[in-house]
Amino acid sequence: MIKNIILDFGDVLINLDKPATAKAMVQHGFTEITPALEVLFQDYEKGFLSSSDFLDEVASYFPNANQDYLIEAWNSILLDFPEHRLEFIEQLAMENQYKMILLSNTNDLHMERVKARMGMERFLRFQNAFDVFYLSYEIGMRKPDAEIFDFVLQENELLPHETFFVDDVKENTDAAAELGINVWNLQVGKEDITQLKSKL
Repeated sequence: MIKNIILDFGDVLINLDKPATAKAMVQHGFTEITPALEVLFQDYEKGFLSSSDFLDEVASYFPNANQDYLIEAWNSILLDFPEHRLEFIEQLAMENQYKMILLSNTNDLHMERVKARMGMERFLRFQNAFDVFYLSYEIGMRKPDAEIFDFVLQENELLPHETFFVDDVKENTDAAAELGINVWNLQVGKEDITQLKSKL
């Protein structure tokens, strides 16, 4: 029996435009995510460096882009958080059948933009629908590393077979499934989180 639900944030609840940042940076010479940039982005998602240090590092790769442009480009991935999804997770929380956990790979700049765009009242509705709210940059770990799933299971005394994890990235659901967690690799544009109960 499923007792715990772990939800990803991006493209499960909030809509994303994943290629937007790369597109915005093409005019400044961006061609691909190099291994060095990949490490930088992952370190920032783990909270290993501050936003100002992150922006300084990025600026060293793209010296012609000013900081405001870099912030806008970085945040351009973030789209809307549809009300029907927010209402769905609020309803799920009210039913009180499941322990509700958010588990997101994200970063300080993105979350500041999300709060600003949603407004704090609506953001708190979102946050309060969950019993626990894990953001990668606050806990120093990120998906798909096994340690983050182990951490969530142990911290909340969850049994994997009683736990259901939803993420749009197959690498992440595969990693959770290896630990015995039930998973749904949500297909963006074809499925919606409001179909969750039919998947449990």
